[in-house]
Amino acid sequence: MHHPTPSRHARALTTRARSLLAGAAVGALTCGVLSVPLGAAHAADPVLLSQGKTATASSFENADYYKAANAVDGDEGTRWSSTATDGQWLRIDLGATATLSRVELDWENAYADGYKIQVSTDGSTWTDAYATTSSDGGKDTDAVSGSGRYVRVLSTHRATGYGISLYEVRVYGTASGTTDPGDGGSTDPGSGGGTCDTNAALGKPATASSTENGGTPASNAVDGKADTRWSSAASDPQWIQVDLGSSKHVCGVELDWEAAYGKAFQVQTSGDGSAWTTVYQTTNGTGGTQKLAVDGSGRYVRVLGSARGTGYGYSLWELKVLTGDGGTTTPPTGGAVQPADPANPDFGPNVHVFKPTDDKSAVQNTVNDVFSRQETNQFGTERDQLLFLPGTYDLQANIGFYTSISGAGLNPDDVNINGGVWVDAQWFGGNATQNFWRSAENFAVTPSTGQARWAVAQAAPMRRVHVKGALALDSSAYGWASGGYIADSKVDGKVTSYTQQQWYMRDSSVGSWDGALWNQVFSGDQGVPATSFPKPAVTTLPTTGAVREKPYLYWKDGKWAVFVPSLRSGTTGVTWPNTPGSSLSLSSFYLAHASDSAATINAALAQGLNVLFTPGVYHLDQTLNVTRPDTVLLGLGMATIIPENGVVGLKTADVSGIKVAGLLFDQGTTKSHAVIELGDSGKHTDHAGDPQSLQDVFIRVGGVVAGKTDNGIIVNADDTIIDHIWSWRADHGAGAGWTSNTADYGLVVNGDDVNAYGLFVEHYQKYNVLWNGQRGRTIFFQNELPYDPPSAAAWSHDGEVGYAAYKVSDGVTQHEAWGLGSYCVFTTDPSIEVTNGFEVPNAPGVKLHSISTVSLGGQGSYAHVINGTGPRAAGTDTVPATVTSYGG
Repeated sequence: MHHPTPSRHARALTTRARSLLAGAAVGALTCGVLSVPLGAAHAADPVLLSQGKTATASSFENADYYKAANAVDGDEGTRWSSTATDGQWLRIDLGATATLSRVELDWENAYADGYKIQVSTDGSTWTDAYATTSSDGGKDTDAVSGSGRYVRVLSTHRATGYGISLYEVRVYGTASGTTDPGDGGSTDPGSGGGTCDTNAALGKPATASSTENGGTPASNAVDGKADTRWSSAASDPQWIQVDLGSSKHVCGVELDWEAAYGKAFQVQTSGDGSAWTTVYQTTNGTGGTQKLAVDGSGRYVRVLGSARGTGYGYSLWELKVLTGDGGTTTPPTGGAVQPADPANPDFGPNVHVFKPTDDKSAVQNTVNDVFSRQETNQFGTERDQLLFLPGTYDLQANIGFYTSISGAGLNPDDVNINGGVWVDAQWFGGNATQNFWRSAENFAVTPSTGQARWAVAQAAPMRRVHVKGALALDSSAYGWASGGYIADSKVDGKVTSYTQQQWYMRDSSVGSWDGALWNQVFSGDQGVPATSFPKPAVTTLPTTGAVREKPYLYWKDGKWAVFVPSLRSGTTGVTWPNTPGSSLSLSSFYLAHASDSAATINAALAQGLNVLFTPGVYHLDQTLNVTRPDTVLLGLGMATIIPENGVVGLKTADVSGIKVAGLLFDQGTTKSHAVIELGDSGKHTDHAGDPQSLQDVFIRVGGVVAGKTDNGIIVNADDTIIDHIWSWRADHGAGAGWTSNTADYGLVVNGDDVNAYGLFVEHYQKYNVLWNGQRGRTIFFQNELPYDPPSAAAWSHDGEVGYAAYKVSDGVTQHEAWGLGSYCVFTTDPSIEVTNGFEVPNAPGVKLHSISTVSLGGQGSYAHVINGTGPRAAGTDTVPATVTSYGG
């Protein structure tokens, strides 16, 4: 997975070989053997324009070692390397418009056989100057024609399984005779004769640490209006940040303070919104209008206040970031993505909003109509969200596929459903093992029978639900079930789980619990049984660890908002009422619809907006790139994203606090490197205080189409919270077959200190989970190995038959996990016996608890539970083979 770094010896050989070749060419010229027409020198000869200029890139294999600047530093021992996906690019700002004649690309071994060279005058609109689909790497010299200030090398197809990597990019041409405003003929930022009068912040995306109220958002400080302002909460520290859209030389900042000003503050710049450089600071701010001379560069500019000049918060009429780059001086009027209206949002036709004053029969009929469409619609395209405004409803709600039922109050008890919310399995003969892709959230239900029913399998979470009675997790026919997940919920009566093969409940409360089959796990719960694994197979932890609850949509006083619960650790039971956290007005969100393009959604993200995905199926031909810290991406009604053309579906930068929740990703037929990738490989930034998180995020490779990917989810960002995922290589449905829906790994964890709560990962062709990071923690893991290996010989490696379901890499020294189960049913070759269900290094800090393997009906077997130890799992009795504790 990791792009190997050449050794110093290998680099020296490469450089020496190039030198020898150059020397041979000179010798051949002096002997008259090699003839090269040089032409007569003249004033307009092409010159090297790119060396030492500003370079940026779409991604980095490792931003510390393989940054974009390495490709224009004149040093053949350094290089830029991208992540391992197509569509990566390197961009060079020549500083002034030039007429181009040729571009030299000095590739490392990881090259692109298909690429384009493009030029632009503004860094936004690009024109192809050269294109090829047949490069053989090494050193390419490409004749180009065109003019512009910016040059971009865009990879269209990688020749290897790695990213693309360039030792040097050399752009040759002739300057136009004029430099762009502000450059003054100098390559030093802030120097020269530029005018430094362009406000680059005007109309750009702005975010802030807090707002005083909904009428004082951060965007007010960059709207060019003298009568609107941003105001913060009355505490220290606070900040406001603007995204300039691209890296710029900043030569001045103007702060137009309201009466509530900053006494002590810093002005900072950043290239990525994460690492900041201070370019101005004071402890004696004057308020009023302050014009500050600064010298720095970056895409992001932040004003960070550490001491207020009054008892109020910080308040700015206007924040101006001054550059000499020229360009527009008015806010964009066309093409800007509009945020949602919190009072009258356009949720589209698939969100059904109910009021307690609505006609009861009309509400019941709508819910019935949704269920009639969705009861058996396992791989269909319909998506539905049922939203209930605060109040009481008399309703019997059956919940089918791709249906989410949610209360829209701030607390679960704000919405009361008298009657029932039900999931059963009559459509499948009482067997609930395929009751996927549905959810219940944020309401109270009083079941008319005294017992609610939630007979589900994977990808069917229940969150923030108050059951005023009992709860059954089995179908009414008591057929098999293969769930499930509950969090932050309260059941006043008894929970019964008789035929559920496994279940995970965390940070909840029950009256009592009865039933455990193969793998029942609790963490941070009240009223649950104590650990008794393996008989009964119960594993109970007193607390969960670092966790925060999923963001959710709610309505209050006529306006919609999204509540974001706070990070916490060491707690038990539910968080409500009065869940700690913060509220985001819907005006800070872009309301996405299935008709939107990836470019539109990315534009919204670039503007600093969060994104709320309304129910539907989104066909996206670009990676969704999330770069702003604390961005929220939230899906309603199992909103489904299909990445096409081999792109990664979602990629986050290595910044803090990004929250992705409630989304289903359906991998497309063109193979991708990954469906989701969080953070940057090898960066290891500490995000412990504000981790990234995945919650109720589901991956599907096959089932609808023959999807293909190397990896389901890659987690590079340290401290990430994975809170309920189902990463599924399909075992049934369309495109399900050993050579059809190919996928190696379901979850790869490269980050350190990653916490995983509720991992459901199934049917991948190599390791379902591969854990490379240090100090990882998993509470609950459910797995089925692939059904369809053609034979033991075809599915063997390094002297072992098959791949362990959960693999902790040999170099890991600290890792701990509780409640792990892997099951096999080899339908193509039942004679396969997997060597190990689990594999971990034998290190004092690596410990696994409550581990089991199960042969389903004798179709295949496990020789050992873990590392060559534990009993064999085989035979038609479907009895788990268990190990209570391993390692440490």
